[in-house]
Amino acid sequence: MSHTDNEAARERVLDAAEELFYGRGVQSVGMDEIRTASGVSLKRLYQLFPAKEQLVEAYLERRDERWRGRLAEHVERAEDPVRRVLAVFDWLEGWFGEDGFRGCAWINAHGELGATSARVAAQAVAHKRAFRDYLTALVTRAGLPAALAGPLFLLAEGAMVTAGIEHSTRPATEARQAAKLLLTTAGATPESPA
Repeated sequence: MSHTDNEAARERVLDAAEELFYGRGVQSVGMDEIRTASGVSLKRLYQLFPAKEQLVEAYLERRDERWRGRLAEHVERAEDPVRRVLAVFDWLEGWFGEDGFRGCAWINAHGELGATSARVAAQAVAHKRAFRDYLTALVTRAGLPAALAGPLFLLAEGAMVTAGIEHSTRPATEARQAAKLLLTTAGATPESPA
């Protein structure tokens, strides 16, 4: 098989894995289901991903790139640096309202496998660290104390967990209100609309 064929098969497998793992959980989905959903033979599937854990790791890595990319694309539309911080919560609200939203993929995967899979635990830690670092960069670019990033991170994470359980966008709205209060207390004055 050519490199192009390998990439196409890999993408089909990852598409199927993402839909099934995110929709139903990692442990409830077998490799046979991934094979059927992807149309890639079981032999080929195991050539690409010799163990299910490697497939889970690849799914989380790819999802991380897309998730953080979509977030940054939305946030960067706001011109005011303080509005960019609040735009994180606006984006979360939109994500929470998407069909099929089941909470945070990394929290879900860590809850299922974090205690037994160092690879899955490492993916969850890396994703959360990157998100926190992104918030820190937004806060410092807005001229605000870097110490605000931790509380903002916790507001966003709490909103993700709650939204995943309640199937509601309300946690994003409430977290945004709390974030705005934090920013205002720190002396920020977001430009309208706020």
